[in-house]
Amino acid sequence: MSLTTATLHIEIPITLQGSVIRLEPIRREHAELFWQAAKDSLDDIFQWIPYRMKTSEDFEQLVEKALGEQARGESVVFATVERSSGKVIGSTRFMNIDRINRRVEIGSTWIAPAWQRTAVNTEAKYLMLRHAFEVWQCMRVELKTDALNQRSRNAILRIGAKEEGMLRKHLITWTGRVRDTAYFSILDTEWIGVKSQLETGLKVGSVLPKLQRSISEIDGENSHGFKK
Repeated sequence: MSLTTATLHIEIPITLQGSVIRLEPIRREHAELFWQAAKDSLDDIFQWIPYRMKTSEDFEQLVEKALGEQARGESVVFATVERSSGKVIGSTRFMNIDRINRRVEIGSTWIAPAWQRTAVNTEAKYLMLRHAFEVWQCMRVELKTDALNQRSRNAILRIGAKEEGMLRKHLITWTGRVRDTAYFSILDTEWIGVKSQLETGLKVGSVLPKLQRSISEIDGENSHGFKK
């Protein structure tokens, strides 16, 4: 079977380890840890998330929904952990997994304010993109964000994604606002350039050295082992 006709083979649980962060499989107990990380900055963190995130119960429901999606093979969901402190500081996931067409989306990402505009998001995207293209052999990775979220749109472009266009009146948010959604992608043929760009940025931030492990080492680790 050729690579283009083979479907994605995804085994979980998956742990992705970097220098600054660890992306670990989501568990029910993460709901309380997410709440503790986010409760003082809910409006800032979840301004552009289309669903309601206001109470600890919302976080419990979020985790239950994520576990259900994961059980159905639709998502692979992570808690983002700062390695130096062991503190849970956010979440991200692979979502909208399309095994036949060899594509996934990276999204439902949030990071507590103290770790925003640091190496955390760049390293997380690097680890996830590398896994998608080099382990799963994806042909395409998608990212999307609220069209009004210019900061997120700029950040996605900075990692090397290409903007593909706008889905107009795409979602009705929990507040009743009708959202347009900007779509982006990175292709397997573009990954080598995007990877080099990300590694250069991480090296400048002094977080790259511990990332220089082979994919076979990552596979060995994983065998043991939410953009908006």
